[in-house]
Amino acid sequence: MAILLFKLNAVPDDEVHDIRMLLTDNQIDYYETSAGNWGISLAGIWLRNDNQLEQARDLIDNYEQTRYQQARAEYDLLRSEGRQRTLVSMLRESPLRFLAYLVAISLILYFSIKPFLALGT
Repeated sequence: MAILLFKLNAVPDDEVHDIRMLLTDNQIDYYETSAGNWGISLAGIWLRNDNQLEQARDLIDNYEQTRYQQARAEYDLLRSEGRQRTLVSMLRESPLRFLAYLVAISLILYFSIKPFLALGT
């Protein structure tokens, strides 16, 4: 019976590619399912052989731990150099976009709350 090994929803393409290569390089028999045309199905990597589950899980866990450590090291480096993006830096890069988002959020909140405020009067 097939076993879901790795969900692919909201996973970056480079990570999916790395997982595929990791499984292929270690001769783990798998297949993929897509989210479908409407994106409502379960996109995932499935194991065909139950006996390979522990090996595949260990490989993916090690890969994810390494990926986390690399991303954290990159974040720490950018932060120590003062190049990490912050809200203030994004505001400085594109103030009009920031203002447009602020106006859009304000309008959505206004129209969402207005009917409830009108009930009290």
